[in-house]
Amino acid sequence: MKRSMILAAVLMGLTTGVHVLAGGPDIHLPIQSSNLPADLRAISAVLWHAVTVNLTLFTLSLAWMVRHENRRLGVLLVGVQLGYAGLFLYYGATILGSLWVMPQWVIFLLIPAVMLFGMRARA
Repeated sequence: MKRSMILAAVLMGLTTGVHVLAGGPDIHLPIQSSNLPADLRAISAVLWHAVTVNLTLFTLSLAWMVRHENRRLGVLLVGVQLGYAGLFLYYGATILGSLWVMPQWVIFLLIPAVMLFGMRARA
């Protein structure tokens, strides 16, 4: 489990970095600079930063799980990531007509797969 959790933590840390460093300028800043009403820009900012908080907590949780086995926490993290993957798949398919416009679903399926591999190895 240890190697799997190290890999999962590294992948989640990279995902968090990409979210902040690439997604901020490409997604968050254009929305904040747009002519959308202030309340929509505010809720967008809250949601953007909430995702940043979630990804950061996921990274820290996975790093903690390297030394402290916690299957319940692992199951929770897997479940939330599968939920994220499902959202990207659904809205990519239904609104954008392509799963590849928002490929984030790939990482949100890969990390849980790595985690489950490690958790299964310890069972």
